[in-house]
Amino acid sequence: MYNKPYHSAFGVTIPSRCPKMDSAETGREKPKRGRKRKEKLTGAGDPDVAAEPPTHTTGSRMRGRQQQQQQQQQQQQLQQSTNDEKYIQWKSLVPVLYDWLANHNLLWPSLSCRWGAQLEQGTYKNRHRLYVSEQTDGSVPNTLVIANCDVVKPRVAAAEHISQFNEEARSPFVKKYKTIIHPGEVNRIRELPQHNQIIATHTDSPEVLIWDIEAQPNRHAQLGSAPSRPNLTLVGHKENAEFALAMSPAEPYVLSGGKDRTLVLWSIHDHISATASDPSTNKPQGSEPIMKQNGDTPSVGPRGIFEGHEDTVEDVQFCPKSAQEFCSVGDDSCLILWDARTGSSPVVKVEKAHDADLHCVDWNPFDENYILTGSADNSVRMFDRRNLTSDGVGTPVYKFEGHKAAVLCVQWSPQNPTVFGSAAEDGLVNIWDYDKVGIKNESGTRSPNSPPGLFFQHAGHRDKVVDFHWNAYDPWTIVSVSDDCESSGGGGTLQIWRMSDLIYRSEEEVLAELEQFKSHVAICGKEA
Repeated sequence: MYNKPYHSAFGVTIPSRCPKMDSAETGREKPKRGRKRKEKLTGAGDPDVAAEPPTHTTGSRMRGRQQQQQQQQQQQQLQQSTNDEKYIQWKSLVPVLYDWLANHNLLWPSLSCRWGAQLEQGTYKNRHRLYVSEQTDGSVPNTLVIANCDVVKPRVAAAEHISQFNEEARSPFVKKYKTIIHPGEVNRIRELPQHNQIIATHTDSPEVLIWDIEAQPNRHAQLGSAPSRPNLTLVGHKENAEFALAMSPAEPYVLSGGKDRTLVLWSIHDHISATASDPSTNKPQGSEPIMKQNGDTPSVGPRGIFEGHEDTVEDVQFCPKSAQEFCSVGDDSCLILWDARTGSSPVVKVEKAHDADLHCVDWNPFDENYILTGSADNSVRMFDRRNLTSDGVGTPVYKFEGHKAAVLCVQWSPQNPTVFGSAAEDGLVNIWDYDKVGIKNESGTRSPNSPPGLFFQHAGHRDKVVDFHWNAYDPWTIVSVSDDCESSGGGGTLQIWRMSDLIYRSEEEVLAELEQFKSHVAICGKEA
């Protein structure tokens, strides 16, 4: 992998352009992004709260509060001006940093985005299914949007085209295919690896909802519309399960974690049609419904309930090769490994995996010994489960420190065993290669300020990046989504992007290609 972070001087941290929230609002289980904050002034907006009588003390306190608000507004204006300058600088470098980029403005904020199946292969582009959530303000229902996305193939897009996009416009590469009216906000979307037209969603309820995209009718979201009916409901939580959700790559199992501090495991194998796994049908994936239709929405009880966390479970993940082994992280700062075959208690519990709440976890699909965690302490840590013990002792293999705000999402690359990405509230998606940690920078190609292992920063979002997902069919292609408040003329920004291959290829290979190009230019010059 090429060490040089071409834009190390430009992949700068983009702080939030939204008004700062207090600790009660920034927690993942607290009020969602996009909701209006309640007035904090005494009695403001609340008829049940009596206003204080106008005393000298009250007047002084109010004047002090007004001065503080003015100072905050001035700081926000200054920060916004700085952010605009940094964003303009990033955009000017898009033709250098990216092989392809598409910018899609969202009407409403989104908390989750996921790739689905590859639908078509063309000469210059491939068509993929794309899932995006929409979190509305209540004027229309919350929706789950199923889109078709045209992904341009490597080295096809012209440099001048990928940099000429309007931040307030919808991308021509993203076309809405179907809308599902979701019963509540869509906090998480996960696709079933065996049949990725089947997806699971989390909302503000104890249930997990299972959807067969092809079986669902296309709906028009308008005020008063009844929610779409899921194909399957998974029950077992006693309190809301909002974020922690995973589907096993080994078998059709679903795993969830929630506010009740438990993990719940289900199997949906019996509800998938036998024809879905029969290759003799010769029907492309995503072409027809594959879940059994029984009239009313059936519900499924758990295979197991697992207890061991002392606070909200924020994220869960299956072992890539087993539906019986999984891991979880939570607001208790713990990383826990589980094995359903040995019971409902933790196999390994790392008590202090980070110095703050843990938000996300992912298991390496190539080497099941390595697990990534991301935290509110702004860091990503990699653990080797061979080094973890049942008494809660576990030192990370390495701490990756390249964010300046809470890490919300981590994911290993589906094509490269040592590469992974992380997204955070600083507006960045960082791409790392742990193989490069500890390698001396003898050639001087890496910026001295670049954290070890970091070789690319996507700085195209202007606010917190709440989710991203690698494309399993198009290597190095990523979709990411940010909650931009009012900074982009809409609720959020969806970006599909692929860095230039000159960044991740080996230095020797890149120099050889450039030398060949140099020779070609010389020959053309002589012929002219």
